[in-house]
Amino acid sequence: MAGIDEVPINEATIATAAAGNMTGRSRHARLRGAVHRHKAASRAGLQERLFTLAFSGLVYPQIWEDPIIDLEALALRKGDHVVAIASGGCNVLSYLASADIRVTAIDLNPAHVALNNLKLAAVAHLPSYSAFRRFFVDAAAPENEIAYRTYLRDQLDAATRNYWDGRDLMGRRRIGYFGRRFYRHGLLGRFIGAGHLLARAHGRDPRRILAAKTREEQRRIYERELAPLFEKRHVRWLVDRPAALFGLGIPPSQFEALKGDAGHMADVLSARLRRLACDFDLNCNYFAWQAFGRGYRTDAHAPLPPYLAIENFPVLKSRIANADVVNASFTEHLAALPAASRDAYVLLDAQDWMTDEQLSRLWSEIVRTARPGARVIFRTAGEETILPGRVADQILSRFDYDAAAGREMTARDRSAIYGGFHLYTLAR
Repeated sequence: MAGIDEVPINEATIATAAAGNMTGRSRHARLRGAVHRHKAASRAGLQERLFTLAFSGLVYPQIWEDPIIDLEALALRKGDHVVAIASGGCNVLSYLASADIRVTAIDLNPAHVALNNLKLAAVAHLPSYSAFRRFFVDAAAPENEIAYRTYLRDQLDAATRNYWDGRDLMGRRRIGYFGRRFYRHGLLGRFIGAGHLLARAHGRDPRRILAAKTREEQRRIYERELAPLFEKRHVRWLVDRPAALFGLGIPPSQFEALKGDAGHMADVLSARLRRLACDFDLNCNYFAWQAFGRGYRTDAHAPLPPYLAIENFPVLKSRIANADVVNASFTEHLAALPAASRDAYVLLDAQDWMTDEQLSRLWSEIVRTARPGARVIFRTAGEETILPGRVADQILSRFDYDAAAGREMTARDRSAIYGGFHLYTLAR
């Protein structure tokens, strides 16, 4: 799931973005440029504006792209420089924990920028792995706010510090989220919570899946507890409205691509939730724990993203200076870089939001800034790559694309929510 505002509006704002001096007004203008395609008075235009409003704060407390698949596709080498959409920051730190590289995390959502900066500071300055784990795995201890004041607050830039010191609409300090089950906050956290409430209102409990001991038992529990919900008329009516999926980070323009040829969104969601619940061992899939348990498992053998694993903490700490966070759009950031200077690009699912013009500008900058052999990865709501016919052939012809490999990686992506994973490699 992409961080917001990855696409630019026009040339007049590039210099401001590159300098990292984006005002709230211009950030919102970029989101409007990415999402708004219809007049405000139209039904589609109203949906687009509601989506923009929903994305005004923290969206993704955890990123929902599988870093193991990313790392396999990227085949990172020592010294590579990766440019990636930041979102919740889990994947960029997992790349750094897995390879001796440089990572630039980019996002225009100030909440995502603040979260990424907090994670970098935590790796660098918390006194131990146990303190780091308590902050980002358990994410529910009062001690975390004390650790923030003791070790992290004075290490943060002013904007990041102001964000975490600031208060939400309920008047609570945002840093307090880490003492109140952080992964239940943000737009996605609330969306998952609403799904649990809906299930329990019908006498079903998504948590029951987590007690399964085998894959077969996972399938039986899913078919008993959750599959019947998608057959209920009012549930089918609800999920077939674009606004119902804003919490998944799906803008109105992406809604139809996600639905594809299935005919009804309930059938798509049921199939993808079934894959999440049934196709992977629960002992290996932290995405299932986030969906059905609303947080990470917290025992010593819990499945976790690579950046949170105890064995990776020392090397991550030694490399943390090789990561930086940029408050800009992806295309604008690339426009300020020298030619042939980057080795890998991680676009999440942001391209599903883009117009043909925005896609063309993005890929023009990718091909300009990419070194020979550079890899570009992204995900799509639908199964097929969205680039042919929308990005110029003279650009795409310079890349090798393996559709079969992408389908195979899609099947192994533990997040299970995307239709397609895609890898493009710049020919040498």
